[in-house]
Amino acid sequence: MADDLNRIRSILTTHRRQLLGKANVVATGIGYKETGGAKTDRLCIVCSVKEKVPAARLSAQEMIPSAVDSTPTDVIQTGIIRALQVPTDRFRPAPGGVSVGHVGITAGTLGCWVTQNGQKVILSNNHVLADSNAADIGDAILQPGPFDGGSFPQDHIADLTQFVPISFQGEPSGCQFANAVISVFNLGCRVIDSNTRYQVTKIQAEDNLVDAAIARPLNPADINDEIFNIGPIQGTVSGELGMAIKKSGRTTGFTTGEIQQVDVTANVQYGAGQVAVFSDQLLAGAMSQGGDSGSAVLDDGNRLTGLLFAGSESTTIINRIENVFSALGISL
Repeated sequence: MADDLNRIRSILTTHRRQLLGKANVVATGIGYKETGGAKTDRLCIVCSVKEKVPAARLSAQEMIPSAVDSTPTDVIQTGIIRALQVPTDRFRPAPGGVSVGHVGITAGTLGCWVTQNGQKVILSNNHVLADSNAADIGDAILQPGPFDGGSFPQDHIADLTQFVPISFQGEPSGCQFANAVISVFNLGCRVIDSNTRYQVTKIQAEDNLVDAAIARPLNPADINDEIFNIGPIQGTVSGELGMAIKKSGRTTGFTTGEIQQVDVTANVQYGAGQVAVFSDQLLAGAMSQGGDSGSAVLDDGNRLTGLLFAGSESTTIINRIENVFSALGISL
């Protein structure tokens, strides 16, 4: 083994520059050859490429030889190799999975880039991009989010364009009859010079399906249509019980899990004692923490299945992506 390794090292030293000079190659090294997806015990020269391309599309100069000085070669697809960054850094262009936020909040996660009316937009949560209904259309979105050092105007990446309002329990009611009755009571309070006033609120808020919003980038060059540490999205899929899932988020980075429950209805607490009821949700285990809100959730095949928005120490709650797309009129 040692003799073979030293021999191949010598061969690789002689030929690595030539191999690295080929257009698609990003790295060379020594490893075990794989055959039919299984690792063998044969040492070889491994060429890592941006993507595997059919031989018919390659010129003679671009082809990697099957052997170099009688040593076999192997080709693996790794994609472009980049210096590693943390999700809280400033990214231009910005991928999904990194810090983002409305100018008035702390920070959440840029879920992914989606399309509305032929234009790419940021997808994340309402409470990340629209400050839980408190924002105005056109407000500045920063990358990274303010908590991670983002400031206006230096880190202004997009403008808020649309959000799905969240219905909270205890909000003022629009019931005309109840408001008419309460107005009589409040008139009486004024007559007797009382400081008390009554308000009609909703006993039961409408169920929410999504916590979602989109923002339009200021510059198309700021778009990286991939997910940080995951890669490009390969379509969509409906979440099912037992499905293996993954995400890349601002706080916990790349994590994996499994859909443990479907058809979930949950009371979700927001700031200032606000509670919202969400139905038709997906539930996974502990694969997120605060700041991961807005993360795109994908299956093993990189198909988009949900939008992460809430959780506890042991659970993660996810909007179904089909509900998100329908509510905002968006697609990949």
